[in-house]
Amino acid sequence: MADVAVLGAGFIGLSSAYWLLRDGHRVTLYDALGPGEATSYGNAGTFANYACIPVNNPDVFRNLPRFLFSATSPLRIRWGYLPHLAPWLARFLLNATPKRYEHSAKALASLLTCAFEGYREMLSIDGLSSFVRERECLYLYSNADSFKSAQPSLALRRSLGVRFEHFEHDGIRELEPNLAPIFAHGTMFNDSWFLSDPRGFLQVLYESMVRQGMQHERTAVRSLEPQKSGVRLVDEAGRVHGAEHTIVCAGALSGRFARQCGDRVPLDTERGYHVRFPGTSSLISRPCGWAERGFYMVPMDGGIRAAGTVELGGFGPQKNPELLNLITTSAQEALPGLPQPDSNWLGFRPSLPDGLPVVGASSASPRVVYAFGHQHLGVTLGGVTGSVVADLVAGRASPIDLEPYSPRRF
Repeated sequence: MADVAVLGAGFIGLSSAYWLLRDGHRVTLYDALGPGEATSYGNAGTFANYACIPVNNPDVFRNLPRFLFSATSPLRIRWGYLPHLAPWLARFLLNATPKRYEHSAKALASLLTCAFEGYREMLSIDGLSSFVRERECLYLYSNADSFKSAQPSLALRRSLGVRFEHFEHDGIRELEPNLAPIFAHGTMFNDSWFLSDPRGFLQVLYESMVRQGMQHERTAVRSLEPQKSGVRLVDEAGRVHGAEHTIVCAGALSGRFARQCGDRVPLDTERGYHVRFPGTSSLISRPCGWAERGFYMVPMDGGIRAAGTVELGGFGPQKNPELLNLITTSAQEALPGLPQPDSNWLGFRPSLPDGLPVVGASSASPRVVYAFGHQHLGVTLGGVTGSVVADLVAGRASPIDLEPYSPRRF
């Protein structure tokens, strides 16, 4: 069995560590923070087995003016970041052709079909299943034209095996009576579920693996160098560490490690937000997404978390008050019983222009394995990605065709 370094303590990193430990490897986690303290902390917590539709669909060309200039658009661009972002945007638009869009949808569906199997065994860990809430996601439309425009993508989902059912005004009110009567159409995705506390879930998983012998170096890795018999790691303090294999699952920070291994992966960052409304979880029983506003309301421990939107603007701690206000006022419009939020959050989603993650060996060495770029699907695809990582380290053939996720596809 091998010494394996895992860079990142989010859903992908800890799921990878789980499957590697299961294979008998000695695992060392590298993360300056605790489990689930970065982007994995603030997400919507949804197991989105239905989310096989990439953002870059052909409708993006028609909708771009609305996305960029509408006051209620869930998309923002920090214009000062545009010179850096332009090559990524160009690739994004190239991947919005019907052929490439359908290719990405099929590739995402291939992973999503296996997503629950990646978690099935893991959920037997004491205390872990207590965070799982088996209530399906309800996706809502306040505009009849939006629901009509969604039909082609819903048809594609159905063709790829996604099961769902539609509800109209009265059915929505029966499911969630506290919602405002502004939603004429809704789609409920079968077999989806959510976590009541994503960070709590990861903390229990982490503690279980520490008891099994996983080590945690509370430092960030600055660089890595594949060598003949392993990988040389240098941390932020300049200390040198060694491992026989290294798994790069550092989210939006993973691009630099790919460059150090000779792979030019066009990874960029989606700045995502949430606000929390304390003591309100009884108002809804399931994740409720508002299609036109691009966010979910999720009844988590401690209150409803309204999470979503996309801001293209790189790293930096400055929050966008317009997006925080949009999420807050939209949630209050959808759920009139909501008070003012007591907290908000900004995180950085790793995003690739074709909507697919990178999962596979580096160009420099099979001893460095990439697992990053899951965009909005880190929670959903954590388990299955971890199982694929373990297969790659062990030299086993993966049951999933990994070619669509290759770092060399760019």
